[in-house]
Amino acid sequence: MASNSDLGSADFETLASTSDVELLKRAWRNEKAAPEILPYEAALIERAKGQIELVEENIEDYVENGIDPLVVSLYQMDLDRTQFLLRSYLRVRLLKIEKFMFHNLKSEEAESRLSEQEKVFAKSCADDLAKHFEESVLLKLPENYQSVLKQSLISEVDDMVPQPHLDTFVVCRSKNFVSLNLYEEGESPETVEMERGDLYFIRYKIVKGAIESGKIDLI
Repeated sequence: MASNSDLGSADFETLASTSDVELLKRAWRNEKAAPEILPYEAALIERAKGQIELVEENIEDYVENGIDPLVVSLYQMDLDRTQFLLRSYLRVRLLKIEKFMFHNLKSEEAESRLSEQEKVFAKSCADDLAKHFEESVLLKLPENYQSVLKQSLISEVDDMVPQPHLDTFVVCRSKNFVSLNLYEEGESPETVEMERGDLYFIRYKIVKGAIESGKIDLI
């Protein structure tokens, strides 16, 4: 049987991990609502994976030692919730990588937001898609129209590359007082002041920096 001190230690570990679970939930929620891929939460993800492994080991020990099944089921519920958040967070990012693979690889800012594994995945997807297009369509077209990235070779930009729409409106909540510029550089200056807890329906690119700094959460 596990001693009371062992159970107390496990309870403390679960309590200590609560903040990381909430951070993971925030990262998942922001990633789902943002039109572009957000910076990869490397440290948080590694901590979450470590906590999942620890709780899995604790649950196995509790089952073997005959701990009350109700207690075990509560720990299992917490474990299932954390695993769901982690898997869903990573899955949402993979969907965005697939959707904007060429953009993510040609934009230094976007590529810097990917983990090393995600960069490998993005490059593999882009190479496979380009090869498929070339073999099935592009090589059968006139030479000026054989680019995967441009409508024709005379195009000045990569106009065949899907990009995130940063003008998309999002719903967000302020975590602290924030003053934001409503317009881009060169336009008429106007700001919006958001108090703690305020809800706003606003263009994503206006709150982009505040989201990445943790001052604002997407809903």
